[in-house]
Amino acid sequence: MTANAREPAQKPRIARCPRCGSSTRLDAANGWRPFCSERCKLIDLGDWFSGRYAIPGERLSGEESGERDESPDQ
Repeated sequence: MTANAREPAQKPRIARCPRCGSSTRLDAANGWRPFCSERCKLIDLGDWFSGRYAIPGERLSGEESGERDESPDQ
């Protein structure tokens, strides 16, 4: 046997899901990490899109933020 075969398998890191609080693995076996499931990941993403979460900073004016003037050109 090689030295690698004798090494014990590493225990996966476990943390709480940021959405629901259940225990979840933080390794490659969990494709939704740090979330416990696709559902929790999508709920969190929806919160970002809806504006529930925001990163503090200065508010941009219309042109800087990419907002368009909806008035006709004429």
